[in-house]
Amino acid sequence: MASADPAPGGGVVAAVTVAGAAGLASMAARFSDQLPGAADLAGQADAIRARADRLADDDARAYGAVLAAYRRQADGDGDDRRDAIRSALSRATDIPLALVACAREVGQVAILLADKGNPNLRGDAVTAVLLAEAAARSATYLVRCNVRLGGLDDDRLLQAERWCDDLAAAVRGVHV
Repeated sequence: MASADPAPGGGVVAAVTVAGAAGLASMAARFSDQLPGAADLAGQADAIRARADRLADDDARAYGAVLAAYRRQADGDGDDRRDAIRSALSRATDIPLALVACAREVGQVAILLADKGNPNLRGDAVTAVLLAEAAARSATYLVRCNVRLGGLDDDRLLQAERWCDDLAAAVRGVHV
């Protein structure tokens, strides 16, 4: 992360953060035998962790494509280059949007575990909640950047903001 290269960057860190939150939620669920459905929650968190890991790789590739599009030589009027940049930014927007969805899901699992799971692992569950919220906010900001830079005219930013707001509202209900 600390290299002189622009990638991997914020998207990869957001994805790794979601994966870490999911790992904590999975662990808390595995030690919450008193909670009906705890094994299912652990499985759900494991699936989210695997998805977030894949999204980290996807983000690095997508951002690489954005950088390549910016380095592309323009034709006479620059339309090809602008179209390539816009297309790459559009594809790159899908990854942080998917990360917001993952963060929202893992946050919901972790909130349940913080409330009803093993009280000895409440700190881990709350940490997962807070990490999920931070990753959702970061990924939403990345969606915003890509939408604005690409002049994208769709509802992905609105969706990311909605999911992020849903998670933030749920987090406010967790007593830390």
